[in-house]
Amino acid sequence: MARKLISIFCVTLLLSLSVLTGCSNDQEASSGSSDSNSSETYSIGISQIVEHPALDSSRQGIIDALAEEGFVEGKNLDIEFQNAQGDMPTAQTIADGFVSSKKDMIVAIATPCAQTALNATKDIPIIVTAITDPVGAGLVNSLEKPGGNVTGTSDATPIDKQFSLIKSLIPNAKKIGIIYNTSEANSVVQVENAKKAAQELGFEIVEAGITSVNDIDQTLNSILPQIDVLYTPADNMVASAMALISNKCTEKGKAVIGAEEGHVKGGALATEGIDYYTLGLQTGKIAARVLNGENPGDIPVSLLEETSLVINEKTAKALGLQIPQDILERAEILKGDE
Repeated sequence: MARKLISIFCVTLLLSLSVLTGCSNDQEASSGSSDSNSSETYSIGISQIVEHPALDSSRQGIIDALAEEGFVEGKNLDIEFQNAQGDMPTAQTIADGFVSSKKDMIVAIATPCAQTALNATKDIPIIVTAITDPVGAGLVNSLEKPGGNVTGTSDATPIDKQFSLIKSLIPNAKKIGIIYNTSEANSVVQVENAKKAAQELGFEIVEAGITSVNDIDQTLNSILPQIDVLYTPADNMVASAMALISNKCTEKGKAVIGAEEGHVKGGALATEGIDYYTLGLQTGKIAARVLNGENPGDIPVSLLEETSLVINEKTAKALGLQIPQDILERAEILKGDE
């Protein structure tokens, strides 16, 4: 009888342990499932008005900065990139599509994409970059307190430094031509700023407005005989045609001073401007803050204070220019067709 009772007790104990073990395994499985779902995946849409070196560099900087902050594409971040090909209605279609697909964030590169994104949504956070005047473009209330659902960075160029560079490189220059897209708000602002900087430095500005890339050749034929040097602002249409512009000007013996390094890589003589990849990194850090829960309207729009001096050696030789030693000592020299 005693043996029978012991056997029953052992069987009961084993069953109890089995039940407890099963419950424990279920809890562990449940816990493991919860852990795997705790890492949320974010979906962002990147809208870029056109592809050219400056904007492409900015986009890459954004993606790299997000990765540094823990938002890695293919892991916990889905990125959809769309290029508007310089067309405003296409930019609007892209923005509307991002809203329809319920993106967690829209990154807008250049003013037209930022404006169409804001037209499409007042709820989804919008991070902007390559915007010269976010306030004038109606994107934010102020740089310090944007309000609403938009923040990011501005690429306002140091025109005073660039015009001082003209004085150093081409001391006899008096008339500066500016070719720009009259339909791009950023460019209109830059022309006005250029007029102010020119007045302080004793230059005369000769404007040359265009509305399409097809206008460039004829416009240059008209303006080049009137000027001593051409200035190219941070204008997307101009940037996309820098090879044409720089070749034409060099043939006519006229130097081009660009607003940013991409212009110099495209054949302009020189610039003292911002680095768009660095601007993108700064923008990506802001995007990460928003993904982490901060309100975009509370994050100031920031500018990039650091500038870099870049000289195109091949263009300088083609123009027969001798670059002053003090400029060579602090400049990055692009050799050949870098």
